[in-house]
Amino acid sequence: MDEPVWVATVFSQTRDRLLQHAVAHSFFQRVVARAADLMSDEHFTVDGTLLEAWASHKSFQPKGTDRTPPDDPKNPTVNFHGQTRRNDTHQSTTDPDARLYKKAVGREAKLGYLAHLLTENRHGLIIDTAVTAASGTAERDAAVVMLGELPLTTRRLTVAADKAYDTRAWVAAVRRMHITPHVAQNDFGYGGTAIDARTTRHVGYRLSHRKRKLIEQAFGWLKTIALFRKLRHRGGRLVDWQFTFGAAAYNLVRWRNLVTPHAC
Repeated sequence: MDEPVWVATVFSQTRDRLLQHAVAHSFFQRVVARAADLMSDEHFTVDGTLLEAWASHKSFQPKGTDRTPPDDPKNPTVNFHGQTRRNDTHQSTTDPDARLYKKAVGREAKLGYLAHLLTENRHGLIIDTAVTAASGTAERDAAVVMLGELPLTTRRLTVAADKAYDTRAWVAAVRRMHITPHVAQNDFGYGGTAIDARTTRHVGYRLSHRKRKLIEQAFGWLKTIALFRKLRHRGGRLVDWQFTFGAAAYNLVRWRNLVTPHAC
């Protein structure tokens, strides 16, 4: 109690060093290795979610325009009704890495990032994470990268996913990696579903869709307990750094509960 109070700038400098040396990723990999005996090495699930950025719609302004002094510096009056606001023409002045995105048709657009998880289907432990700019193809692109980092094996792996991944290009890319895509069929998508009865007839397909709900528990914990529903950091690197630490914490809590189920 008698020690002098630490200086905030010291923590900021240390945080930069942690970012530079990828400490979060190394810590996460150590946690995954520690819980490896509880994980499936054959059946996985991928999904993504929107993380709301620490930036308001008022900060989303046209690129390359001179900013006039606001009437109130802390809460300026901004009227963007009737304007076409797009990521290629506008950018947030608070968090330039954030992108305007809506997760589903009929939902409101928000400034944010897309966070991606790869989980195993036995206990829902997180195998890999990624945070990317929000775009229409980011979920599928990140999934291919994470699946490509799985250890090589002679066994046929499976990956479960929702309807957003039911595109012919993504399914073909996963099959080239010798992974069976257990993707929910999107019969109303453009060109029809890419998953046919050769895949859906197997019992494993139905089991994968029962198990893929475990990934929602991870997202729910990260958004509520780890407070990622509304980000507190700005910039893609910082958000990815924090999200990786959050995923490691989730694995530690999940591992503790699995090993000692009666612990308080």
